[in-house]
Amino acid sequence: MTAVIIDGKAVAEKIIAVIKAEVTTLKVKPGLAAILVGENPASKVYVDIKRKTCDEVGIYSELYKLPEQTTEKELLQLIGKLNASQKIHAILVQLPLPPQINEGKILAAVAIEKDVDGFSPENVGKLMAGKEAAVPCTPKGVIRLLEEYKIEIQGKNAVVIGRSNIVGKPVALMLLNRNATVTVCHSKTRDLKHYTRNADILVVAAGKPKLITAAMVKDGAVVIDVGINRLGDKLVGDVDFESVRMKAGYITPVPKGVGPMTVAMLIENTLERYKAIEGGRQK
Repeated sequence: MTAVIIDGKAVAEKIIAVIKAEVTTLKVKPGLAAILVGENPASKVYVDIKRKTCDEVGIYSELYKLPEQTTEKELLQLIGKLNASQKIHAILVQLPLPPQINEGKILAAVAIEKDVDGFSPENVGKLMAGKEAAVPCTPKGVIRLLEEYKIEIQGKNAVVIGRSNIVGKPVALMLLNRNATVTVCHSKTRDLKHYTRNADILVVAAGKPKLITAAMVKDGAVVIDVGINRLGDKLVGDVDFESVRMKAGYITPVPKGVGPMTVAMLIENTLERYKAIEGGRQK
């Protein structure tokens, strides 16, 4: 068996094309503000890609690159200004933040109607309650890939490796909301292989290169690799792609798998925030 390669790049391009066509019909353009604090190299790359995609689609964007020593008060003041701006419909605070800034306080300060990443306490609560509003972009991209490839979720055993607030926990909840039986594994899980070999759907977001080998995967499983790790001059995932693809039924590559979907879902979420805000203004 050789797995079907889930082409996240192609799916993302299709989504972006649909959004671009819709944006051209709008009199008022959706606006996204991105805030980057510090010099995290990966964060800088992500933010640049997101801004470039906004330009491609026709979404108005503002980028705020703040120094590492930015205070919590200064960041809160900027968010307050963006909350009040009529040109901005969506606010992205790129994580992680420097240690002197309380991440929870910052995410809670973003107006719920402009919370493009679904990280506000209100939107997290809605996700927990099974009422998905704005949801985090990467988990949303994972679910969309499963849907695009018509992979059934209901009744399946899903294993999520990683429990971050950005990927692991929300994707577990989204799978649960779609009636999967979900197990969450993490760095303290004993005998990881015991869980992964029973997974019909395996979502790996551990941040450890090639953590998952073929021996850890069930025949015909759907393997979604969220990890992005640099080994020498190559980008690799959390899954040993070449060995696992010979055993899985479906697998995402790294790169060109989940990564492009994260950006596409950010653009989609921006358009959704725009519609909610502008629709409210017109009533």
